[in-house]
Amino acid sequence: MTSIDELFKASGVGSKRKLEPLRDPNQIYKSARLTSNGSGSRRARVEDEAADEKNDEEDVEAGPAPPPDDENEGDYGPDAPPDDDEDGRFFGGGITAQENDVLDYVDDPDPSANAALDKFDGPWLRRTALNFEKRISKNAELRAKFEDQPQKFIASEAELDGDIKALSILSEHPELYPEFAKLGCVASLVGLLAHENTDIAIDAVEIINELTDEDVSADDDQWNALVDALLEADLLGLLVSNFERLDEEQEVDRSGVYYAMSIVENLCSGRAATAEQVAENDKLLKWLLRRIQTKENPVGQNKQYAAEVLAILVQTSSKNRRKLASLDAVDIMLQLVASYRKRDPEKGGEEEEYMENLFEALACLADEPEGKSKFVDAEGVELCLIMLKEGKMSKGASLRLLDHAVGGPGQSGTQVCQKIVEAGGLKNIFTLFMKKTNDSQTTEHLIGIFGSMLRLLPADSAERIRTLAKFVEKDYEKTEKLVKLRREYAARLTQVDEAICAEQKGMDAEEREERADEWFSRRLDAGLFCLQTLDVVLAWLVAEDGGARRTVKKLLAERDETLGVIKTSIQEQIDGIDADDAEGGDTREMLTTLVKFLQ
Repeated sequence: MTSIDELFKASGVGSKRKLEPLRDPNQIYKSARLTSNGSGSRRARVEDEAADEKNDEEDVEAGPAPPPDDENEGDYGPDAPPDDDEDGRFFGGGITAQENDVLDYVDDPDPSANAALDKFDGPWLRRTALNFEKRISKNAELRAKFEDQPQKFIASEAELDGDIKALSILSEHPELYPEFAKLGCVASLVGLLAHENTDIAIDAVEIINELTDEDVSADDDQWNALVDALLEADLLGLLVSNFERLDEEQEVDRSGVYYAMSIVENLCSGRAATAEQVAENDKLLKWLLRRIQTKENPVGQNKQYAAEVLAILVQTSSKNRRKLASLDAVDIMLQLVASYRKRDPEKGGEEEEYMENLFEALACLADEPEGKSKFVDAEGVELCLIMLKEGKMSKGASLRLLDHAVGGPGQSGTQVCQKIVEAGGLKNIFTLFMKKTNDSQTTEHLIGIFGSMLRLLPADSAERIRTLAKFVEKDYEKTEKLVKLRREYAARLTQVDEAICAEQKGMDAEEREERADEWFSRRLDAGLFCLQTLDVVLAWLVAEDGGARRTVKKLLAERDETLGVIKTSIQEQIDGIDADDAEGGDTREMLTTLVKFLQ
């Protein structure tokens, strides 16, 4: 009896078909849509594959062997249907010609439309732009004609919705941005923000957000071409109008507001000039300030995002900080952070990030003279001192805010320093300084405050005398701690400097120049700035109090050091100051004077 194996061998069938390895879905899609000659026919693919197989050196014919030439030698069942293809059901793919045509149509009802599939270039963009403009015009025409009959224009609105969303592919092809703007499509897209249907407006907002996202790999020219066209089309004004008309009680509208704020963030992240242009829009800034004051429990995502956008705006440029200070942003934000004097926001929630963004914005605003004045007038110093005493999560943020507020030259910084003394803040600050559990950030901010106060408080003023007295009291214990901190920071910096010196061996001048920024960053991380500030504070104490001078010299001698180490540090600071900078000139003069007392 013939075995099963022998029957299969006689039939001409080779080894068992194996599972094809997984391919890229796009390749499968393309191969299902187009053959090598552009045809979408299933039969054409079968024939092509058969032709390819014939070219193989080892050709094995698939399927059972054909029937013998002699009709009487075997009975293989009924005849094939008359409509079947010439090769028979097995050789033609197992379908009739009619079935084949039906499947071809299902595969590709319009083969000509896919002739240039996935080719995103100038011609494609022009076709897309033309269709997009037609959709907008058609929808506007039908809306005007059938204003009270939505059923007449709803279909065109659905088509427009699809065309808007289809533009998202442009974010993968930023090289098309300049032409997209030149064709006028950017202005048309922005114009849809004013569409009567807020769903259409929100679609446009989402697409603009995608196109301007920081993850898009656009170069400066491409990004600028798009953003300039957006701003020229009054994007900011239309965003504000949507902020005011969207109802955040509705989830879709709430998402629209979020994406609109995301666009503002994208614009600010690209270039400082654009961020300043954004901040020139008073209505936008006022809306953001109103939004962060909205009462919500718990704090929602959009309220937190509004605070974040404001923080980004003030981080970008001095001009933006002055602008927001003029809108009473300092007073508004101080009132909002006041609720965290004794209460902490939920850890890891939106409210915690909201609080951090408010403090970040305040710290940036307090860097400007206008911001410092507003900070003092709004009793910001008093609020920060209360938080240093009673606050928990807000303690570190309030200390950082004070450090920014007292810093910088000018009368406004002096005003903040005087207010700290008048408000009884010396006790709070020095009590915190003497704690043994302070982290490095707390220590650095405290030293920064000491440095600013010794620099800015007028000579022989009551506030300066009271500040110096704090370093003298209790047998110079605060001065002694300053010297011990200096030892710690100097030791850390010495380790880094030794490692850098080892790396520099064998390097030429060009290699050292390339690594200079990296080495400087490592020195900063090791505490270079804090060590320099400590040395300035110690130099002031040495210059102004004989007892402090003797104490510092005695403590330095314990490590075989002299005042020369402080002098060297300050001289290094002097050498690093830009002579052309006006503020740097004042600092240079001050440090040069201090060096004379370190002989």
